[in-house]
Amino acid sequence: MNEAWYRLAMLLTLVAGVWEGPIAIIFRVFTDKGPSWLVAANYLPEPWCYVVAVTAAAVAFAVIAVLDVRHKKATSH
Repeated sequence: MNEAWYRLAMLLTLVAGVWEGPIAIIFRVFTDKGPSWLVAANYLPEPWCYVVAVTAAAVAFAVIAVLDVRHKKATSH
């Protein structure tokens, strides 16, 4: 993969992680909108939706860290 693909993968992962993490929590706490496929964690009952949202954000940031390490390794050659 070249640099552009790594950057695209990092950007898409960041957007998905932020949307399924903090944005899902904001929609749950501050709006009256029902759950949708965009904020899938909100389909779960009260305590579990927050756990899933935080886990989704943490997994996304871990994937970004792995992509960053692989990107640096690929560009160093």
